[in-house]
Amino acid sequence: MKLDLLVIAVHPDDAELGCAGTILSLVAQGKKVGIVDLTRGELGTRGTPEIRLQEAADAAQILGLSARENMGFRDGFFRNDEEHQKALISAIRKYQPEIVITNAVHDRHPDHGRASELVVDACFYSGLRMIKTIDNLGDDATGDEQAAWRPKIVYHLIQDRYIKPDFIVDITDFYAKKQESLLAYKSQFYDPASTEPMSYIASQEFMEFLRARAEEFGHVIGVKYGEGFTVDRTIGVKDIFALT
Repeated sequence: MKLDLLVIAVHPDDAELGCAGTILSLVAQGKKVGIVDLTRGELGTRGTPEIRLQEAADAAQILGLSARENMGFRDGFFRNDEEHQKALISAIRKYQPEIVITNAVHDRHPDHGRASELVVDACFYSGLRMIKTIDNLGDDATGDEQAAWRPKIVYHLIQDRYIKPDFIVDITDFYAKKQESLLAYKSQFYDPASTEPMSYIASQEFMEFLRARAEEFGHVIGVKYGEGFTVDRTIGVKDIFALT
């Protein structure tokens, strides 16, 4: 299945936190969008890997994803090395996305920046035909040798720490649905009835912060809610009206 956009993020719920509104906007336009989670989030304070996999599946339904996979890398201990790069190259070649979105280039959680570097390198190497991989990801794996594929561009989320965005997407019409996708992660976010240990992202203040961030980015472009992204290279357009 060829995708228009593939979000590759290190923890289940990273994609929803950083770009669920953008995903929903693209799906509404008829684009095919998928998510590859690198880990099962097993080092998280709340929930279990099994619960988080089910929550990710529930969120995928809300977002209208065409595909969602989990690489099963070790949470906290994955590395940007040949083993992890080649596994990820296989996923990139399977879905042949035009655009990839990945984690923030640096952030409060060290996994985010490390995942960002891994994804950028894997996207580049995925375009080299002398690197051989087979289709071995998911229940529909064929075992066939894969063709080289390089996405046109990689964008980065803005997550916990503020980074000045290179561009902002208007998600005003999709903010409520974004919140719904987040609340699919019942084990992770604010629930006054929960008996789980308190964590940084499980507080009511964190949910208020998410809304404030979306409002801040929206304000910059003259709308109610926005999601910001960064990019490593200059974006080119053929039509300057595409920037309005």
